[in-house]
Amino acid sequence: MDSRLGVRIPRELPAARLAGLARRAEQEGLDEVWIVEDCFYAGGIATAATVLAATERITLGIGIMPAVARNPAIAAMEIAALAELHPGRLIAGFGHGVPSWMRQIDAWPPSALAAFEETLTVVRRLLAGERVSFEGKHVRLDGVELEFPPAVPPRLIAGVRGPKSLAAAGRVADGTLLAEPATPEYVRATRELIGVEGHSITAYNWLALDDDPDRARERARSDVASAIGPNSGPALEPLDFGAELLAEAAGDDLAVRLRPEWIDRLSVSGPLDRCVEQIRALYAAGTESVVLLPLLGEPEEESFAAAGRIAAELRR
Repeated sequence: MDSRLGVRIPRELPAARLAGLARRAEQEGLDEVWIVEDCFYAGGIATAATVLAATERITLGIGIMPAVARNPAIAAMEIAALAELHPGRLIAGFGHGVPSWMRQIDAWPPSALAAFEETLTVVRRLLAGERVSFEGKHVRLDGVELEFPPAVPPRLIAGVRGPKSLAAAGRVADGTLLAEPATPEYVRATRELIGVEGHSITAYNWLALDDDPDRARERARSDVASAIGPNSGPALEPLDFGAELLAEAAGDDLAVRLRPEWIDRLSVSGPLDRCVEQIRALYAAGTESVVLLPLLGEPEEESFAAAGRIAAELRR
């Protein structure tokens, strides 16, 4: 698969801004635009449909849908419709779902791992046009078959972290999405755990393109800190400073205690040549797609333009 570059539309934006930002990403020459399905923001299927209808060529990634939030047959119906209307332009991501959110809606299962693996298994089979009967721990289907399976089934990817979940992703998904911050070390460690040839890796990372490296670090500081928490072990443990950073994360005001060299490693930031170098390092580690995240509170159009500059430089 060719190396690809994309951007993510922040979940915090109102749905009315989706179409314009997606068109801007396409105009900047980017390969992908990603949307988020988090509780209780805009729904992933509705926003994906909006973005796909508003654009012509760019690939749309849903990152990610909770596997337990929809019946898998209904999820397959919705994905099939998008894939048939916009062939070859959809990536559908599934994950476990945030436990506290899933409990709020009474959807957290006895076994999150079984629910995840069973959901992806039957969604894939339904999208392939199979008639599916399935009796699992979480999923139960009796002779279900889509009337309109897509001619080009979309790629299904997994947004998961732990070793057992990554092993499951290798069995049932086409690729894995790594949440920010996704470093080359994290990518290589993930590939080793999955151990499946041809399994794609997509990496999320904050973007702070700036001719002044110090200013870039300060712009990215709060966002990098916000992404580090109790579940960050898989992302940070492969790093030579990971244990120290995890210890720091247990205290208050992590943002003010982040070292400059840590921010450099945990974001795509600095001058153009430095950002290009960081993205190429991710590709070399085994990443097929790098997705750049606008910094919170900064104009998204400017971030998308910055990503376009990087894309142009990568093509040179």
